[in-house]
Amino acid sequence: MLTKKQLDLLNFIHRRLQKDGVPPSFDEMKVALDLRSKSGIHRLITALEERGFIRRLAHRARAIEIIRLPENASASAAETSPQISAPPSKIGVKGFENTNTPPSCVIASLEIPVMGRIAAGVPISAINQITHQIAIPQTMLSANGKHYALEVRGDSMINAGINDGDIVVIRETDTADDGDIVVALVADEEATLKRLFRRNGAIALEAENPAYETRLYPEDQVKVQGRLVGLIRSY
Repeated sequence: MLTKKQLDLLNFIHRRLQKDGVPPSFDEMKVALDLRSKSGIHRLITALEERGFIRRLAHRARAIEIIRLPENASASAAETSPQISAPPSKIGVKGFENTNTPPSCVIASLEIPVMGRIAAGVPISAINQITHQIAIPQTMLSANGKHYALEVRGDSMINAGINDGDIVVIRETDTADDGDIVVALVADEEATLKRLFRRNGAIALEAENPAYETRLYPEDQVKVQGRLVGLIRSY
């Protein structure tokens, strides 16, 4: 059984995942629950994880999956609650927005365009042509906004669980929070997949591999083309 604070936090995380496709930051959780410090949020997160309601993903900032909701959760949350099912035998799907539906349900899918390849290691020419379509579980896509996919080339995002050859699912947007993994267009010529941070009036595009250095650009030289919401891997 969950305490009121634990249930409030679980519902807050669930609502943000459904609305924005990414979990809230610890600061946002602290404000939402009216706590004085983030240490209280850490204790609540640990308690929810130990009780099997959430799962934290290693090597990713703000990466939390909702595994299940309690029976006494709010009706609106329970109606939209995703559940974990066994992964497919040949294709691995990692959802950054939602988890999978129960195995007894038919998983609806939508086709989205694959816009070519993007280098996770060094910038390449901007992607702008559709190479083919790919079917994506509908639970991975948010209700609002357009989505597209890219094939990853390079290893600079490997510590975020993104490997060479993976297909990343991107939700189109021109905004991002610090720490989000984004498709960034640099100088209107080159695109790259990196974590984005704002530092003293500049934009830092940070790799998830210590072999690659962080690149700094003037703010007007970087345009966000979309945020990472999912990943598909063929085994």
